[in-house]
Amino acid sequence: MDGDQKFSYFNMLVELGYKEIEVSFPSASQTDFDFTRRLVETPGVVPDDVWLQVLSPCREDLIRRTVESLEGAKKALLHLYLATSECFQRIVFGFTPEESVELAVKCTKLARSLTKDDPSQAGTEWAYEFSPENFSDSSPEFVIRMCEAVKAAWEPSISNPIIFNLPATVELSTPNVYADQVEYFCTHMTEREKICVSLHPHNDRGCAVAAAELAQMGGADRVEGTLFGNGERTGNVDLVTLALNLYTQGIHPKIDFSDIKSVIDMVEKNTRIPVHERAPYGGNLVVCAFSGSHQDAIKKGFNARKAEAATDEDPWQMPYLPLDPHDIGRNYEAIIRVNSQSGKGGVAWVIQQSLELDLPRGLQIAFSKIVQKQADKLHRELLPREIQTLFEDAYHLKSNPRFILVDYNIIADRSQSPAPAETGKAQNTKNLKRKFDGIISIDGTEYTINGVGNGALSSLANALHTVNIDIDVADYKEHSIGVGRNVKAATYIECSAAGVREKFWGVGIHEDVVQASLIALLSAASSFVPSRPTTPIAYRLKENNLGPDSPKANGLPQSQSNALEARANGV
Repeated sequence: MDGDQKFSYFNMLVELGYKEIEVSFPSASQTDFDFTRRLVETPGVVPDDVWLQVLSPCREDLIRRTVESLEGAKKALLHLYLATSECFQRIVFGFTPEESVELAVKCTKLARSLTKDDPSQAGTEWAYEFSPENFSDSSPEFVIRMCEAVKAAWEPSISNPIIFNLPATVELSTPNVYADQVEYFCTHMTEREKICVSLHPHNDRGCAVAAAELAQMGGADRVEGTLFGNGERTGNVDLVTLALNLYTQGIHPKIDFSDIKSVIDMVEKNTRIPVHERAPYGGNLVVCAFSGSHQDAIKKGFNARKAEAATDEDPWQMPYLPLDPHDIGRNYEAIIRVNSQSGKGGVAWVIQQSLELDLPRGLQIAFSKIVQKQADKLHRELLPREIQTLFEDAYHLKSNPRFILVDYNIIADRSQSPAPAETGKAQNTKNLKRKFDGIISIDGTEYTINGVGNGALSSLANALHTVNIDIDVADYKEHSIGVGRNVKAATYIECSAAGVREKFWGVGIHEDVVQASLIALLSAASSFVPSRPTTPIAYRLKENNLGPDSPKANGLPQSQSNALEARANGV
């Protein structure tokens, strides 16, 4: 990153809530040195409670350059490191253990003389961090020996402890081994109250997060890492995962990832390293479900929260979702993604989110087959808008290419009244059947039809017999959409027909609940008559059918919709 990119990245880290930020390796390049000076010299950039941390190896000239970069800072944290493993001492540096300890003490004393012991540095609050590099590949006893010598040279206090940072510079073992090494360090160092034990796990074995969590349980106080685990080789421990793991266990990490998308954008823009789609919490797919059984469970979970009137203050308990996506700035629309492997639950969720329709289970199954067929055809995931369009076309929500309800009137069928009304009183029609008189358009031709049934729905079904549409209502569901004066009725009707094995569905939406049910029945009729729901074919009446000008018909046999509508009548 260049200076401007580092500057914007630093500002983001401050906004997220980080209080100790390792900003540079000042002795490594002029860019890093200049960036550090920019932070120190620009008013208002570094909050009073934020420490600027800088890194340097144990070399006198580099330490002096590093301290120079921090002159004038309010809070400065000088971080030195020296390898302690036998491998590095022998192969890389050619040091004996004694020479390594001597160098660590010498550099610590130099750092002290240039910082907290220098009167000219009185305006800066200095802290010191020392890393026995390759800690996890070092002799625990030797690390204790070196760190005790460094501590004695720095002379920390309880109010300003020395930080001993324990790197798994290369991850060589299982997380429990690293945690045991950290615990050994914590229990064998003297003056533990004057020490802050810090962790610095790398991810060579893919276990950095687990190692950090176990080592904290072993006694550590602090963790160094990076956002989304960027770093050498396989990277450092991922601070996003660490923080949100705590969050899911009811412990707020004091880091704000409520808009994780903006954090991802900043990281990807400045590092030019994309966040993997499956990265914990941050990946695009981590709150998405493609599996049908997962989608169904998630949908039931949200329905349960809705039924319980759960709020953000109630405990989050959701199948397959360890935290509320809203808590990291994600919306619920992206939770369920639909491909050919998705089931009815995922498809129903998309329709519920986009059209506010709570589909009955039977309709979920029927429509999911349409969606799976389309996904198989395209060999890809379907977008929510594509699924919505499929539903609108399959169930004729925007236009019905076959059947249109032009006009209708539904009245009580007084011709079948068992007894006349008493003198001076109106006839009670509560138990009378209903008579449908109306006009429907079939493929552009209008037909006058009528029929009698227990209610509006069954009377229309009976009337459709006159034009050779012999369908029976097998199931009926309805619910409201919206609230107040703008509420609408959504009606779902499952129909069957003699000689047809599979049942078929219709959907109707209207401000009037009766008209919604009539539209739904005609929607089902449109799905029954053509070979495919959205492929109109010319409709032809049989010769013995009634034509457009034929007289109205009465007294046809009642369909089983009579019994069903007897339950739904009056809603």
